[in-house]
Amino acid sequence: MRLLPCSSAPPPAGPAPRLSVVVPLHNCLALTQAMLASLHATLPPDTTAELLLVDDGSTDGTRAWLEAIAAHPPSGWLPLRILVNERNRGFAVSNNRAAALARGELLLLLNNDLVLLPGWLEPLLSAHRRLGARAGLVGNVQLDVATGAVDHAGLELTVTGKPVHTREIPREASSGDGVRIVPAVTGACVVLSRALWEELGGFDEGYVNGGEDIDLGYRARAAGRVNAVALRSVIRHHVSSSPGRKARDEHNSRRLALRWREQLLADSLVPWCRAHLAEAWLRPDQQEYLVTLRTAAFLAGLRRTPPPEAPLRVARAMRREFTRWDELCGQGV
Repeated sequence: MRLLPCSSAPPPAGPAPRLSVVVPLHNCLALTQAMLASLHATLPPDTTAELLLVDDGSTDGTRAWLEAIAAHPPSGWLPLRILVNERNRGFAVSNNRAAALARGELLLLLNNDLVLLPGWLEPLLSAHRRLGARAGLVGNVQLDVATGAVDHAGLELTVTGKPVHTREIPREASSGDGVRIVPAVTGACVVLSRALWEELGGFDEGYVNGGEDIDLGYRARAAGRVNAVALRSVIRHHVSSSPGRKARDEHNSRRLALRWREQLLADSLVPWCRAHLAEAWLRPDQQEYLVTLRTAAFLAGLRRTPPPEAPLRVARAMRREFTRWDELCGQGV
């Protein structure tokens, strides 16, 4: 890694900014330029922040563009530092290297393929401030640029113990404080304190372009923190635009499940109960009558624990997935 000399770099002894904005880059230069334009157009005028860009082995002209803006930073931009990985090292490594140089009280991690909309930042910071000392990772609502559909409103678990994006905006968006507690959030747009990042040790670099954000969220929860979505913060996202983004998904999923197996199972129990009740409503099964009754009582708050069938069936589904992963590993995946 090397640091490009930049005339707008903040002096090491100068006052620390409130925000350190970290953006890893791998190709997609046009999207990077558009995202940074939207960032500077939507930042509140009183924001004290620095910008750290990390080029992760780009081959599409990104490196030359970075060298040009290092020599002549665009007018009106945040104080800027530019880091260069001489080869592609991945999302976790790039964020970790930039965060190690960050000076802000808060880290704001952004993908380079976002479109930031007016008013997106204030609710994000407000949600983090509202959680106070409990704050873990705080994300927001993300819309797919191509379709306009909700792509992310937090992460939830499936009935088989897999984390997936919540793809609908919950009712809390129009009532209450607009903060929804979730198991984890995507790292495409997330804010957390630099102190917490350092306490947790940043992203686990054993993940390759996937899973590191969920893992960090679960580590924050294990440390007693609360992860949340700021439902009134809305941005757009060119989903998975970086080349090779999905190449290591199976490896990342297996690593995550091995580390957090018990926690993923526990987070799957309510989704399993909801799915079971919906299925029982559509296709009643006399043999499942007691399971359905216990499930309904649990979801209604009349029973403290889910029916014993719930953890057993989620665990069975997770075992099948581990068997599949073992077979893939035997095939060299």
